[in-house]
Amino acid sequence: MAAITPAGTPPPDYSKYTKDALLKRVKFLENELRRRPEPASPLIAPPPPPPPVALPPTPEPAAVAGEGTPTVEGAKAPKVKNKKLDPARYSTRLIALKLAYLGSNYYGFEYQATAAVPTIEEELWKALTKSCLINPERPEEVDFGPYEYSKCGRTDRGVSAFGQVIGIRVRSNRPVPKEDTMLSGGDPSVDPSAATTTTTPTAETAEVVPEIKKPEWDPIADEIAYCRVLNRLLPPDIRILAWAPTLPKDFSARFSCRERQYRYFFTQPAFSPMPSLPHQTTNRAGGKALRDGWLDLDAMKKAAKMFEGVHDFRNFCKIDPAKQMTIFMRRVFEADIVEVKDVDTALPYLNRAEFNPYNDNKADDAHPKVYYFHVRGSAFLWHQIRHMIAILFLVGQGLEPPSVITDLLDVDKNPRRPGYLMADEVPLVLWDCIFPVLPADVADEANAHDPAQEERVETNNVDSIDWLWLGEDNPLNLHGSSGLVDHLWAHWRGKKMEELLANRLLDCVASKADLGRRVDRAPVKPIRSQKIYDGGNAARYAGSYIPVLKRPLLGTVQEQNDKWAQSKGFASGEEMTRNKLWRAAIKERKRGGGSGSGSGRGTPVEVEGDVVMEE
Repeated sequence: MAAITPAGTPPPDYSKYTKDALLKRVKFLENELRRRPEPASPLIAPPPPPPPVALPPTPEPAAVAGEGTPTVEGAKAPKVKNKKLDPARYSTRLIALKLAYLGSNYYGFEYQATAAVPTIEEELWKALTKSCLINPERPEEVDFGPYEYSKCGRTDRGVSAFGQVIGIRVRSNRPVPKEDTMLSGGDPSVDPSAATTTTTPTAETAEVVPEIKKPEWDPIADEIAYCRVLNRLLPPDIRILAWAPTLPKDFSARFSCRERQYRYFFTQPAFSPMPSLPHQTTNRAGGKALRDGWLDLDAMKKAAKMFEGVHDFRNFCKIDPAKQMTIFMRRVFEADIVEVKDVDTALPYLNRAEFNPYNDNKADDAHPKVYYFHVRGSAFLWHQIRHMIAILFLVGQGLEPPSVITDLLDVDKNPRRPGYLMADEVPLVLWDCIFPVLPADVADEANAHDPAQEERVETNNVDSIDWLWLGEDNPLNLHGSSGLVDHLWAHWRGKKMEELLANRLLDCVASKADLGRRVDRAPVKPIRSQKIYDGGNAARYAGSYIPVLKRPLLGTVQEQNDKWAQSKGFASGEEMTRNKLWRAAIKERKRGGGSGSGSGRGTPVEVEGDVVMEE
C-alpha cells in the first residue's frame, strides 16, 4: 500500500475501503510517522554528525542463476515478490453463484462503509480479490461496478440466507491463444474471430512437424473450481453452494428472479409457558383458550392465507422516504404455517399434565415443536416479512382475531399504519430464489403485482438454471476431509452441543421442584402485564394490551415522503420527483455545487446512506 498517492491519480475513496484495509492503512501511516525524524528546535543547535565508519569492500554482485554468471555457493536465492496477475492474459465469463450464510454475525448483505461489523458483500469482495477472480486496481475499495455484478436480494442485519444468488464476471481458465491476444491488444473480451490472418508458406516452412492436437477445453471440467476456491477464503458461516456455468441472455440476479421464498422459524410453545396455577387467566380474542406461551396454530394458518394474492402491503412494511415510493402492491403466491419434521428438541417436563396448553390437564405430544412461516412471492417490501409474522404472532397468542389481516390490507379503510413492532430478525431466512423460463406472453415483473394480470402471472415457478452443486464435480468436495458437509457438520455439532447442554439444564431445573408443596403460604399475585411474543428468545411485558387498530397511527405515505423531501430543501415529494435526477441534485447541493431543482430555501441537504432491504 503506497504511502503517497502518485501524482495524476485520484485520491483513494476511504468510504469504499473494507475494514481490514482501513486498519492496515492506519497502521501503515502510524509507522510512517514514527520513522520520520522529529523537527529540530531552532533554539538548540543540532548535534554534530557522527564520524565516518570504514566499511568493508563490497563484493561483486552475484548474477541471477541461469544467466551465465556463477552464483555464490550455498547462498540462498533472493525471494521474488509475487507479481500482480495480468488480467489481459486471462479470459472472463459471467457466472451465477448460489450461496448460504448465517447472518447473526453480519450487518446485512449489502456493503456499508459505516457498519460496525462486516457485511456479506465485504467478505465476498475480499475472497474474490484475494483469489484473483476479479482484479480491481484498488482491491481495498469495494466496487462491484466493473464486473456486471447483480444480487437477488438484500437481507437485513442478522437475517440469514440459504439460497441467495449473485451474478458476477470472473476470471476463467478458458485458454486465450497468443495470436488472439495479440489481435485483441491483450484484451480477452475482444472476439478473436473478428480478425483473420493469412500465412504464406515459404521454403523454411515447407516441412511442417505434425502438431499434437490438444483436447478441446471443457467449460465445466477444465474450469476453475469456483466454489472450492472461494470457500477456502470465506468465513465458515458463509458458504458457496453451487455455480451456474450457463446463464440466459441478459441475466440479472435481481431482475431475472421471479420468485423469492422466505421462512421464519419459531417454536411451539413460543416462550416459556406457565403451569396450571389457581391465579392463571387467559386473554384470548377468540379461538382456543391457550395458556401463555402457546400459540393457536390453526388461527395463524387461517390468518396467513389472507396474505395470498395481490394486496397493498403499506401497513405491513417500513416506509423508506428516501426512496419516495408510492406503490406498495405486491403479489404473494403462498403463505402458510408449516411444521418442521424430524427435529428432536423435546423438553420432557413440558409433557406433564400441568403444562398442557388447553387447561384440561391432559398429557400432550412431545414439545417443543418447530414451525415456520412459509411465504413465496415475486418481490417484497422493506421489512415486509417481519411485519407479517409479527401480526401472526399476535393472532396466535389470541390477542388479535385473524380478521385483523384483512383490516390492515384495506388501505382505503386504514391508510395509516398503526404503531406496532416488527418481529425479531434472527429466525428469518431467505430460503431460495427461483429463475424460471418465461414465455413471451407472460407478464413481466412490473405487471406481476397487477390484479388484472392474474391469468398471465405464473405462481408455480420452476428454476431453469442448471446449477452445478458442490460435490457433483467430485464427491470428496462435499463429503471428505475438506468437504463442505464436513465443515458444516463441525459447525452444527458445536451449536448442537450448546443446545443439548442448555436443554438438559432447563429440563433438570424445571423438573426438580414439587409445585404442590407450598412452603411460602402467601397468596400468589397474578401478573397483570401482558406478555408479547415477537420472535425473540423470550416474551416481553407490554402492560395492558392495546389492540393494533386502536394504537397511534403513523403518517401517510405522502406525509412521510413530503417530510423527507422538505428536509432536503424541496417543497414536497411530488416537486422533488418531477426531476428524474433528484438524487444527483441532492448530492450536488450537498457538495455546494448549486441549488438544484428544489425550492431554494437553503435547507441543509444530507446524503442518505444505503438502506439495506431485508426482503
